[in-house]
Amino acid sequence: MPLYQAIVLAIVQGLTEFLPVSSTAHLVLFPWFAGWKDPGLTFDVALHAGTLVAVVIFFWRMWVDMLKAAAGLGDSQNPEVRQNRRLFWLLVIGTIPAGIAGLAFEKQAESAFRTPLVIGLALIVVGLIMWWGEAVSRDSESLKEVSLWDSIVVGIAQAFAVIPGVSRSGSTMTAGLFRSMKRETAARFSFLLSTPIIAGAALKKGLEVRHEGLPPDMRMPFLVGIVVSAIVGYIVIGWLIRYLERRTFKVFVIYRIALGVVVLALGLGLHR
Repeated sequence: MPLYQAIVLAIVQGLTEFLPVSSTAHLVLFPWFAGWKDPGLTFDVALHAGTLVAVVIFFWRMWVDMLKAAAGLGDSQNPEVRQNRRLFWLLVIGTIPAGIAGLAFEKQAESAFRTPLVIGLALIVVGLIMWWGEAVSRDSESLKEVSLWDSIVVGIAQAFAVIPGVSRSGSTMTAGLFRSMKRETAARFSFLLSTPIIAGAALKKGLEVRHEGLPPDMRMPFLVGIVVSAIVGYIVIGWLIRYLERRTFKVFVIYRIALGVVVLALGLGLHR
């Protein structure tokens, strides 16, 4: 794999994993548009590892506090400790639907679902639902106010991200809007909720690569993929949270619908 392709795809992954536009769709579409070969499972592991590093480093303090609280460390009467324990278990519950969907539809997600028709429709439909969520959201709930039902609804929404084009962050943030979370709250909860799923995917695929072995010509692209996607992903997380404190999802709605139309047009054109 040429090193420049590794850099470009790592940048694409870092940008689109956390923006609500679907990283899977972009990693399928970009090589397709550019005429590049499929980078394969090995590089996919590097990209997942990179974005995992990004989200863990960005929220490391929160994860440490939540894990300590869940383990019973700290003053159980302290409101902050109790809140951290509660948030940890909400994230555990919210992760379950996506874990089940990933195991149930893994083969379809890597084959049958990866078509221009599916990707294009998913981009457009979720874009329209995001627009609807913007219109009805009360934009009032903080992270401390996230409820059990919020976690369940957002967790179910994350399960649909098994379909390329849906977007893990797009589906969960949109669900957060319908649950009246503040936009930046929806983003923070989405990123925290994505951490176990990204970690699980990276671990599962990493074990497969370890079994097969890392080809010598993939060692440098693999390392570059991790580093570049981690750096870009970290920057994007911070930028998006700050952006949503002042602005809406409108630009992402427009982008998703426009890209979806282009993908459908090109896909249908190829099948004529």
